Amino acid sequence: MKRTAVIKKIRRAAKEAGVQFEVTEGGNHTRLLVGTVRTTIGRHSEVAEGAVEALYKQLEPALGKGWWKR
Repeated sequence: MKRTAVIKKIRRAAKEAGVQFEVTEGGNHTRLLVGTVRTTIGRHSEVAEGAVEALYKQLEPALGKGWWKR
């Protein structure tokens, strides 16, 4: 999945949930703050499906259980 598509999906979900969304660029990773959850995503154009699902699961406390399946 494209990295930009992943970030866009998270941004939309955060807006719908009414939680803070912030993106900052680190050395080799992009840092995401969604609500109170902070995580990173590698700065590659393509992100592996397994990594995407793991990232989405990390954001469940801020966006709700299974938020990406809706």
